[in-house]
Amino acid sequence: MSEIANNVGSSAFKEADPAAMERRLFRTMCWAVALAVVVSAPLAPWRVTTGLLLGGILSLFNHHWLRTSLAAVFGTAESGKRVKINAARYVLRYFVIASIVAVAYTLNLVQIVATLIGLCSFVVAAFSEAFMQIYFAIVNREET
Repeated sequence: MSEIANNVGSSAFKEADPAAMERRLFRTMCWAVALAVVVSAPLAPWRVTTGLLLGGILSLFNHHWLRTSLAAVFGTAESGKRVKINAARYVLRYFVIASIVAVAYTLNLVQIVATLIGLCSFVVAAFSEAFMQIYFAIVNREET
């Protein structure tokens, strides 16, 4: 059987610190939201644009809040402290986001479908990261 040789080539992601992927995801989310808002501004009604903007901002807020609340939960769990308040923050973010969307929709400021699309900016970032990882895995592989 042939063995796979170690990859001596340098990868764009190999030497990076562990938080690099998280920063790339957040940056890609910001770009996806900005691109969606810029494209929809001249082409779509204003409620669609504000829905994309609100959904995108809430998606960024949700990502940040999820990251910090999970870090707090795991940090207190490792130290042996009680996790009640930090675990409540994990669930509270859903209620905060849902209430903001409900208020904006009730005031007729956003279109709900556009807001949901804006909330999906993490999906765009995750697929972008996955395709970049696949691309660099293919490009940097060695022929045996």
